[in-house]
Amino acid sequence: MNEPGNIELTILEADKIGSATSPLGLGKTVPVIGSYPKPVAGDVVVVRALSESVTYGNLELPSGRLARINKGDVLLGVLGTRRALKGFVGDVPETIKTGDRLSLLNMGGVVGVCKGHHSSFSEAIALEVLGIVSDSAGQPVNIGQMALPKANYLNMGAPLVIVAGTCMNSGKTVAATEIIKQASQAGLKVAGAKLSGVACLRDTLNMEDHGAFATASFMDCGLPSTAGIDDLAPAARGILNHLSSLEPDLIVAELGDGIIGGYSVDSVLRDASIREATSAFVFCASDYVGVIGGIEVLRQTGISIDVVAGSVTDSQMGEDFIENELGLTAGNARRDGARLFDLVSAKITMEPAEIKLAA
Repeated sequence: MNEPGNIELTILEADKIGSATSPLGLGKTVPVIGSYPKPVAGDVVVVRALSESVTYGNLELPSGRLARINKGDVLLGVLGTRRALKGFVGDVPETIKTGDRLSLLNMGGVVGVCKGHHSSFSEAIALEVLGIVSDSAGQPVNIGQMALPKANYLNMGAPLVIVAGTCMNSGKTVAATEIIKQASQAGLKVAGAKLSGVACLRDTLNMEDHGAFATASFMDCGLPSTAGIDDLAPAARGILNHLSSLEPDLIVAELGDGIIGGYSVDSVLRDASIREATSAFVFCASDYVGVIGGIEVLRQTGISIDVVAGSVTDSQMGEDFIENELGLTAGNARRDGARLFDLVSAKITMEPAEIKLAA
């Protein structure tokens, strides 16, 4: 049909909606255009699944539920970039039109040109472009249209705990959610943040499940992923300012991926205002060498590790080695979350009443 400006729009019906589109609150029925010369990260697309995957075959819906992707399913996704060490690598296409072949890069519905994948995965699900979701003027709809504002300053009214690690799957989310759980059970009003990674609601929903009364992530800043962002600090400050405005007693922020990698974590670590606002820095690693490497990398940005957590501490031997040989405090989220929280609390400057509550 013809719309204002003589832009021809087609109405398509999706079977499943990827959670990466959630900032827009889209329904399954959407208007689309057939091509666009300069697509950018965050543009919403309608695609058809041309294949299935045994190892990576689910789509996270805006509800957080995982839905199986069947061949022929019509999906709503978001163009984006991924640089996963233990996942897929891909980019936003240079141009896009109906009939193009793209790939599913993550379970949140990030879509792009796949450049490679981890050897433990099968090929990424192949997708056919059916259209680019647009407004009535024929302009692409982008998740950045509902973004939290980036910030040039940090306005913190609560202590900040940052949880970072060597790479994905090093135990960061387990540590962050356990700290949130223990703090909430101690009576604190806790907010959770995911400052880097690739679009997915799983981690922030996990934070809410463990007691966070509010959460926000880079996706709320209009970013389907933080890969290739020159300076992620303005978005991180915007997220932290937003959560701080809700007057929490504590903010726990996870940095997805590793302190070295493709997700611009280093630009957050280098930001002086965020470093100064951090009351406790928790570092997660899988082994001793990872801890030693983390110490050296973080030292270059002026950061000292306050507590070591993650899978390296899953055995008592790991905790003992870190404390006796490396001289760092170590705590495990799985075996003794209360102790981990006590170690973190000891580093946090709070008012006397809050210190008593946290204890």
